[in-house]
Amino acid sequence: MKGQEFIYRREGECYLIDINLGSVQQLFNSLDPAPFREKDLEQAAEDYIVSAAADFARHTPLKLVIHLPREIHAGEQAQSVPQAVHKYFNYRMLVMAHQLRQTLLQGRRALVIGLGFLFFCILQQQMIAALGKEGLFWSILQEGFLISGWVAMWYPINLYLYEWWPIRHRQRLYAKLARMPIEIRAPD
Repeated sequence: MKGQEFIYRREGECYLIDINLGSVQQLFNSLDPAPFREKDLEQAAEDYIVSAAADFARHTPLKLVIHLPREIHAGEQAQSVPQAVHKYFNYRMLVMAHQLRQTLLQGRRALVIGLGFLFFCILQQQMIAALGKEGLFWSILQEGFLISGWVAMWYPINLYLYEWWPIRHRQRLYAKLARMPIEIRAPD
């Protein structure tokens, strides 16, 4: 861990992500026309929760503690917040799963295209070599085909080596947040 014990409070085994609100509505996007339990989180609230959770190793137990004024913390809307937050992060996890599938599908398509182009370029290079032509122009043309073929492979290789990891990491983070215990508290 990166020193989280000094930044975040701890109760038992769980580290706490605390949010202080004046009303339940502050947590949710006011422009979202969906019913209350299906609203999107306010962007700043989502960013705070996600960045706080990202500070910890994947298996570190976390708990979201939402502090609301005493007069509203026991109300019906306040008590439905945990379900709404879990539903939101579950939805975000499903979006990331879809994005991951799309990225890997795009990678497969790019790999087929890249390999086809690489094969074409190597074939052209071999044909020029078979002609027995010598000189600077023919050398540049041969090397140009080879380099072009390998450059065409850059994108699929990049997708498979680097691009899908952050999406998978974000998907796992959202899955953790979708299961994280959430508690509504009034100030002491």
